[in-house]
Amino acid sequence: MNMRDRWLEGERSKNERTVGPAKTRACGRIGRFSFALMRADWRLYLSVAVVLLAAGATLARAADQPRQIFAREYYHTFAHNNPVLERIKPGEVIFTRTLDSDGQDEKSEHRAQPSNPLTGPFYVEGAEKGDAIAVHFRKVRLNRNWGWSVWRLALISLTPESIETLYSDKYKPDFVRKGSERLVRWDIDLARGTLRLREPVSKRTPLEFPARPMLGCVGVAAPGEFAPTSEPAGSYGGNLDYNEIVEGATVILPVFHPGALLFVGDGHALMADGEPTGTGVETSMDVEFSVDLVKKAKVTGPRVETADYLISVGAQPEFESSLDRALQLATTDMVEWLANDYQMEPWAAHMLVGFVGKYDVVTVQGTMALRIPKHYLPARP
Repeated sequence: MNMRDRWLEGERSKNERTVGPAKTRACGRIGRFSFALMRADWRLYLSVAVVLLAAGATLARAADQPRQIFAREYYHTFAHNNPVLERIKPGEVIFTRTLDSDGQDEKSEHRAQPSNPLTGPFYVEGAEKGDAIAVHFRKVRLNRNWGWSVWRLALISLTPESIETLYSDKYKPDFVRKGSERLVRWDIDLARGTLRLREPVSKRTPLEFPARPMLGCVGVAAPGEFAPTSEPAGSYGGNLDYNEIVEGATVILPVFHPGALLFVGDGHALMADGEPTGTGVETSMDVEFSVDLVKKAKVTGPRVETADYLISVGAQPEFESSLDRALQLATTDMVEWLANDYQMEPWAAHMLVGFVGKYDVVTVQGTMALRIPKHYLPARP
């Protein structure tokens, strides 16, 4: 290696010794700056993620919140010409309230005239004549600490021979409703979910029972120009007074007019099979529901589905015909339901009804229901 080469080599080494540490220090500063930027970016990204998660949670909570719709006016007929309360979409969750059958709300204020004032009608978008709606009752909750009933069985529940020896149906004037002396009060313990007759007081039994909130009135606008009051029942539903229409139940109804025009009302804290007194423990109610639309359904009358049963309801106005006619309506509908929706052979449907069916007296001298345990059913095709 000559001098020039040695000098060049020495300069390269010198430069490497001089520049190397400076470069290293510069790289270190750049690295630290980049890390600081990365750390700042990480904090920014984390903040943005937290904000987005919070916004998403808020939106999710908002999506979970039911749409609140409260009646501005109450109706006493299942008529298609009652003004629509609100239009609702299939699947939309709705929260509303019902009055007791005397017209009192959750604050015990009179909002409507007796009997059985109805909340609605709700116009179900897309529903047309020939369809059916399935009303899913997500919540049926007590919202008041008292209710009322009569204090004697209805005469129709008894034999004619026993009537002459009955105690009077009169208790105290104006005790519950001004102008009436036939009604008694029940105290409702909302926390415990129980109710107790306030008075009279039995010397033998406390007359305290677990509450089982239900809706007496669920129906759509009746066919044609028929405008039945909120007291009878029929193919459109109406005042069914069936104590299986509780939280978790689904009520299936035929559609006779555009929008179906759904009404609900007449809450009971408790009621026996058949409604033998003529009332339940009448009270106001909080109700949360959604509606599914079944197009071109083969449904001719009310049906109910619970976790355990398919139920056909032979609905007819009380005193119009005997209970055997209601039994025939319920039985015929159940056979058709099993054949159409579950593709069962007619003879197999007959056997299922004949050997595991359970009949309920829904209302005395009015409606019968037929229940089939769901664990016996085949899968729906």
